[in-house]
Amino acid sequence: MEPRTLRYLSRRDVESLEISMEEIIPAVEEALREKGRGTAEMPPKPGVHPLNNAFIHAMPAFLAGMKAVGLKWVSGFPQNLEKGLPYISGIFVLNDPETGLPLSVMDCTWLTGARTGAASAVAAKYLARPDSRTMGVVACGLQGRTNLEAMACLFSLERVFAYDTDGKVSHAFAEEMGEKLSLEVTPVDRVRDAVEGLDLVVTSGPILKDPSPSIPAGWLAPGSFACPLDFDSYWTGEAFRQVDRLATDDRTQFSYYRTVGYFRNTPEPYADLGDIVTGRSPGRQESVERTMSLNLGLAIEDVAGAKIVLERALKVGAGVDLPL
Repeated sequence: MEPRTLRYLSRRDVESLEISMEEIIPAVEEALREKGRGTAEMPPKPGVHPLNNAFIHAMPAFLAGMKAVGLKWVSGFPQNLEKGLPYISGIFVLNDPETGLPLSVMDCTWLTGARTGAASAVAAKYLARPDSRTMGVVACGLQGRTNLEAMACLFSLERVFAYDTDGKVSHAFAEEMGEKLSLEVTPVDRVRDAVEGLDLVVTSGPILKDPSPSIPAGWLAPGSFACPLDFDSYWTGEAFRQVDRLATDDRTQFSYYRTVGYFRNTPEPYADLGDIVTGRSPGRQESVERTMSLNLGLAIEDVAGAKIVLERALKVGAGVDLPL
């Protein structure tokens, strides 16, 4: 029998592939379309919580149409920021859907950031006004960067306002992303200045079990779209209830998170993104609607992105083959 191997891809290997956001967005949209059509299998992600507000989740998924299956083992430790370590880290295992054998083990830092930004952009494609020109970013880490990059792929952004609890971080973000995307990015000292009156708003701070949310009703303007990636850590119940059209990427997982203490003051979402993408549920209907998508993070998006990563790595010879 011929020796079998898997391709190991470090974080540096994955990032060296320079896969564009323009490639990831349609892959994530197709994964959501499969979810809406019922050709995706994705159980709610189980997790453990070694420290307060920290998590390690197992995220398996199968996409029949894309012929891709795998699992992400991902952690989020807010305490890491004080140690100079990333908040999000982990690995992704991609399997052969015909044999079940592992094809690749890869670092999932880039993958998580890219697919999260892409999912926000897909939600905005259906729920935001097409003429959106301004954006606010609350929390200027990896997710803030990838979300801004993804939104810039779909919208003709003119001005961006960036807030972070660490002013040095927001200033560095503004300089880096402004140059990278040829945009006017302005660091601000108040959360309000990265939310109020803007067309698109993304909040991406740490997910907190007992948050003290700071975004009240009234800041999100009529006609605006928001995507909280930090659950209900930044948005108050009143702000959620003011939204005219509240969606989520997965209603089953949303219901699960309710049972463990999150979203206690959040209304029930009217639709899954998968149903919106397939047309089973409507997206934005009126220009003055406040819309929002509570994106919890889906394993199907990771699977779709990981397939692209492995295909590119095999094409250019990145990574190392390890024996099984």
